[in-house]
Amino acid sequence: MWRSEDDAATDISNTAVNEAIAQAVELAGDPTSLGRLPTDLAAVLAQLAIAAPGTCALRSLGRVAQDIHLVDDDRLRTAAARVSWGFRSLFNVPEVTAMLRGRGEHEDVYWRQVLDYCLRGCLQAVLDEYAHVLREWLGIIDRDVETIARELARSMYEALTLRAPNYRVDDIRADGRTGITVEPKSIRARFALRFGSQAAEETGELQRASQVRGAFNSPFWPFILATTSIGQEGLDFHLYCHAVVHWNLPANPVDLEQREGRVHRYKGHAIRKNVAMANAPAAFKRFDRDPWEAMFDAARVGRDRTAGDLVPYLLLQGSAPLGC
Repeated sequence: MWRSEDDAATDISNTAVNEAIAQAVELAGDPTSLGRLPTDLAAVLAQLAIAAPGTCALRSLGRVAQDIHLVDDDRLRTAAARVSWGFRSLFNVPEVTAMLRGRGEHEDVYWRQVLDYCLRGCLQAVLDEYAHVLREWLGIIDRDVETIARELARSMYEALTLRAPNYRVDDIRADGRTGITVEPKSIRARFALRFGSQAAEETGELQRASQVRGAFNSPFWPFILATTSIGQEGLDFHLYCHAVVHWNLPANPVDLEQREGRVHRYKGHAIRKNVAMANAPAAFKRFDRDPWEAMFDAARVGRDRTAGDLVPYLLLQGSAPLGC
């Protein structure tokens, strides 16, 4: 089973997934038992081909590996399957399930709602961008296909399966007759995460800062990261963040520059927005190429030669401001 190195293997022996796998194996051996074709079969297959998480992951991995035809490679298929398993975990989170089901107006089965959500949210474009920036961030640009696929899948899986910690709080109540009572309570927080090496109160599980940072540096949750001055130096938050809100202003201007430097970095989020706005057509010239590499190449070729080599990788003006 696809899992992170420090996770226990997921037991699916008594789940609907195991039943679906068994049914798929049975039907593969005897396709005649499928019965009459559904009227929406063509439409559903088209949606699966365009937006199914595993299929999108397979295409993205093939593009960053510089050969889309590598989708036939078992190493890429295994990596894509691990990413899709991470999406399964994400879409089974109660909060996400409630969000997709909404108020109950839709009668579709849940997997159809997930597929529609991935289609409308352009999951392919999300994973193409994520794979591009993640490969460079991990420093595996010149590695072999197996290493690239394995490391990208591992990081994506960990971002998709970030666990919710339990926080302990004291419920303090004042009673005019008996004084003050303190009742300890536990709060499970999916979106609110403490940044730092903290242990979950009840389980003792370590909520490592690197896990939170990796998830924040992804297109998935958490979308807001609150930190003290510990986060103003030596950390990269630019992959999917382009804005810093200061709760206070440091007395030293160097510290202020350090804070802004967390998001204003090489191929940062704001940079990519400006590159895409000006060079989007370049991404569609070849379906087998990394679209973000094509857009950056187009931005580099079309830049003002007097601007220097910082354009378009560190400096590129556009609708997205390069600041805080």
